[in-house]
Amino acid sequence: MVWTRLDGTHAPPSSFPPTPEAVVPRTRRHPFPRSLVGLLASALAATGLLALGPAGAHAGSPAAGPGPRVGASQVPAHAVTGYWQNFDNGATVQTLAEVQDEYDIIAVAFADATGTPGKVDFTLDPALGYSEQQFKADVAAKQAEGKSVVLSVGGEKGAVSVHDDASATAFADSVVSLMDQYGFDGVDIDLENGLDSTYMTKALEAIHAAKSEVVVTMAPQTVDMQSPQNEYFKTALNIKSFLTVVNMQYYNSGSMNGCDGKVYSAGTVDFLTALACVQIKGGLDPSQVGIGTPASPQAAGSGYVDPGVVNSALDCLAKGTGCGSFQPDQKWPGIRGAMTWSTAWDAAAGNKWSGTVGPHVHGM
Repeated sequence: MVWTRLDGTHAPPSSFPPTPEAVVPRTRRHPFPRSLVGLLASALAATGLLALGPAGAHAGSPAAGPGPRVGASQVPAHAVTGYWQNFDNGATVQTLAEVQDEYDIIAVAFADATGTPGKVDFTLDPALGYSEQQFKADVAAKQAEGKSVVLSVGGEKGAVSVHDDASATAFADSVVSLMDQYGFDGVDIDLENGLDSTYMTKALEAIHAAKSEVVVTMAPQTVDMQSPQNEYFKTALNIKSFLTVVNMQYYNSGSMNGCDGKVYSAGTVDFLTALACVQIKGGLDPSQVGIGTPASPQAAGSGYVDPGVVNSALDCLAKGTGCGSFQPDQKWPGIRGAMTWSTAWDAAAGNKWSGTVGPHVHGM
């Protein structure tokens, strides 16, 4: 058996054991039609009239140098995250402008490792025929609609390693530089090949020091969030004061322990709710927990659920309704929302995921 990973490649299931050994405001709506706002922002950015510097930054951003245009405090209390693919793997090829309106956080996948440990770079895939100027204009247009656009680091092939002070500094400096260059609002940590909590924490704290309103998201695998002692989980807790959301990947996974100590299998509402409970009981705020599922069966090798099941899981966690056999002993109405891989696969499947989950999240 092979499983499709986040970037559309395949990997053996050896890293996923059958069972582990151990256990904010509503969606903001722009006062003008979004289509009009987007066209205006795109035109202004393309002509250089839309400032990329401090004038366009949120008031909480540092005064010196360009800052995020959509800050973390502006992310909706209940948000939908989607990955935009900077490559063609058979899904619908999109520009950022074509990303579905339901997505509040758009994670651009992926940043590239460089010859310097920790340092990352970003280049548009030439095969997409997407110019850098138009990409930047589209980023600005999405931000004018109230969306956050973040740069995702990692993926199954991601070889970024932050393992000492030098690489932590290189990572932070390069991310801040790319935020300035492209106007990204933040960074998504999607490292699937190991993470050192000590130095990744240092790197993210340095980014936050430079960009106080940085949007920080994470997309760990299920095995990475089974215990607060896991490196990914520790990193999330270390940056809890400014972490936006952890959208765990509830796919390409073996069975895992829920917060009740019972084992749950992927592809069920119980898997979604019992593992979200692990994260909350382990120390994350409910507003920092999101449910990540594939947009279609083609988007991942396992773990796909009908989008309606995502809605049921969110209702179970927030209101205690729609649950399966696992019933949380608390209600968490502040649960952040949901994520999908990817906006391209969503489009290829007729926008069923965003069309079902998006309105539900925004109505919570």
